[in-house]
Amino acid sequence: MASLIGIAGGTGAGKSAIVRGLVDRFGGCVIDFDSYYVDRSALPPEERSRLNYDEPAAIDAALLVEHLTRLTRGEQVPKPVYSFESHARVGVRPVFPARLVIVEGLFALWWEAVRSLLDVKVFVDASPDLRLIRRIRRDVTERGRTVDQVLQQYLGTVRPMHERYVEPTRAHADLVVVNDGPVQEAVERVITAVRGRKADGLATTAAY
Repeated sequence: MASLIGIAGGTGAGKSAIVRGLVDRFGGCVIDFDSYYVDRSALPPEERSRLNYDEPAAIDAALLVEHLTRLTRGEQVPKPVYSFESHARVGVRPVFPARLVIVEGLFALWWEAVRSLLDVKVFVDASPDLRLIRRIRRDVTERGRTVDQVLQQYLGTVRPMHERYVEPTRAHADLVVVNDGPVQEAVERVITAVRGRKADGLATTAAY
């Protein structure tokens, strides 16, 4: 039976880096919220760019819960491939069931329907300045945006939505990890939490 770990936290907190560390150690599959943005292909491009992508309503929560439930049953799911340039889905990628399923995203702890499926709930934190620096680096290098565009979005939606929707989910976490140093330290803290809960069996396959 699959064990599910939820990795939540603000933009730039280092969620993806921790997820990579967990996958390197244990293997498994990843369900990232970036793939589950609502498909906006029916809207004109100029309207898509004006939408708020930093609130829970931007995520196709029903599809997300469906896919997580199917993975817990050992079924393969077609994870959407989402384009941040066109704000639309551009295909699907198969995700195969695994003993470890990592659920990663801003709102991984927002919906009770998702939380109820998680065996370990982690909230990753870092200082606001560090998170912003990481966000700028990512969006400029990976998503083709300018620094001005990143800052405009950060001030307009990212920061206020973090305070309204992301930060409150800290209260649901089994573990809060401050990721402001070497990422491996944060990974080890998450692994310790995993070993202490339902996912104990994963420890026997860890590669040290």
